[in-house]
Amino acid sequence: MALISLKSLGVTMSAPLFSNLDLTVGGGDRLGIVAANGRGKSTLLKCLTGEMEPTSGDITRTRGLRVGHVEQSVPPALLGRTFHQVVADGLPAEQADSEMWRVDVVLDSLDVPEAMREREMQALSGGWQRLALIARVWVTDPDVLLLDEPTNHLDLARISQLESWLNALPREMPVVIASHDRAFLDATTNRTLFLRPEQSPVFALPYSRARQALDEVDASTARKFERDMKVAQQLRKQAAKLNNIGINSGSDLLTVKTKQLRERAEKLEEAAVSTHREKSAGAIRLANRGTHAKVLITLDDATVETPDGTLLFRTGKRHICQGDRIVLLGRNGVGKSRFVSLIRNAIVKPDTVQNVKVTPSTVLGHSDQALSGISGDDTPLAMVSRRYDVGEQRARALLAGAGVVIEMQEKRIGVLSGGQKARLMMLALRLANPNFYLLDEPTNHLDIDGQEALEEELLKHQASCVLASHDRSFIRATGNRFWLIEKRKLTEVDDPEEFFRTVAEGSN
Repeated sequence: MALISLKSLGVTMSAPLFSNLDLTVGGGDRLGIVAANGRGKSTLLKCLTGEMEPTSGDITRTRGLRVGHVEQSVPPALLGRTFHQVVADGLPAEQADSEMWRVDVVLDSLDVPEAMREREMQALSGGWQRLALIARVWVTDPDVLLLDEPTNHLDLARISQLESWLNALPREMPVVIASHDRAFLDATTNRTLFLRPEQSPVFALPYSRARQALDEVDASTARKFERDMKVAQQLRKQAAKLNNIGINSGSDLLTVKTKQLRERAEKLEEAAVSTHREKSAGAIRLANRGTHAKVLITLDDATVETPDGTLLFRTGKRHICQGDRIVLLGRNGVGKSRFVSLIRNAIVKPDTVQNVKVTPSTVLGHSDQALSGISGDDTPLAMVSRRYDVGEQRARALLAGAGVVIEMQEKRIGVLSGGQKARLMMLALRLANPNFYLLDEPTNHLDIDGQEALEEELLKHQASCVLASHDRSFIRATGNRFWLIEKRKLTEVDDPEEFFRTVAEGSN
């Protein structure tokens, strides 16, 4: 039974985000919503809750439907509340006294430690904040659950835990998930909506299989469009010939025939549907200046430590060679980001890091999780012009190509969206023209098109890199070597699948 029905739904901001959307959400649905950054996923979820009115069309909800909506970011008013208080505040006022036990049941189901429950939200990591928002909605016992980018800030263990939790929910309860995490969508959904400005296709398939079906539909549409355009062109040519003959002979019959051919051509052209072209959120391009050196970095049993000097692990004897795309595997806290910092310091400050030897021709391109390489107080135009010594006109063109539109180029970087910041960082990496990349969670804030573009660039340029990521699809697509950090040791493994399985089993 349909709990929510959409008929010809559309929302237009400066341009249509989506239109003519027909969709039902009912028992057993696990619906994934896929679209580029800023193309209407969060807007559609707000329409489903009733928080936002559509520009056109109708939404019908069953009477008394309780919709639980987990938004992307923490409302500022909750930052001073403890984890437990945030979840308890989700209970309706009439249940707060008699049903407080619900809070502990939900927190237990999400494996939230006792000590964590009394910490203020502002002192929690992004991952714990995300779980608090999920628990806050779940305690209300919703009939439909809407999740907006639920894997943001979660490590692999928490992502696996969330997958298990969602898959254990009663099957009759619909779940709608807006996400850029391809592996997560594959693990948790059975339907996929590709949100588009004109027609938004829906497939009764999880993401990867739905994407293949969509590509086939788009290719078929493109072929039919080309055929129709060729036929219309031929009809117009025939009409032009007959028209000339008709004029010369004075034949009324040929004049009528000419008109009929033109009308058929016009009908074909009007009915022809051109292929959907996804409007790019900004191009991602990398560079590789190359080097003659085979070995870029040698690790001679280097130690990776916490800031206070506590040993995290030892590297053993390792070489990072040209063409290596090394993915760091390991649970949160084992030292992946510290290892990335160690390598960076060894390149930026030669001879200051013990037991790490860097080939002098190595030129670094580095991006960390916080995108600290781009200052929030600077403007994109000033940063690119100054740092890379390009003129204003060239800087503006580069920024526009990367998805930072003219009106945003002289505003503070801090006000850019997450997707725009990520693409600006990728532009900065390209302009640095490195031959070695250090990337810590590079797919954070990138939509699926951006993730695929980054994967393609790393492979196309045969870029040498060390990567730390929680994105399983990205890891599988890019890595050709895998270093696992566990039990204070770094070991090389053949592929990441055993690690993924271990993490998933440990979260169940």
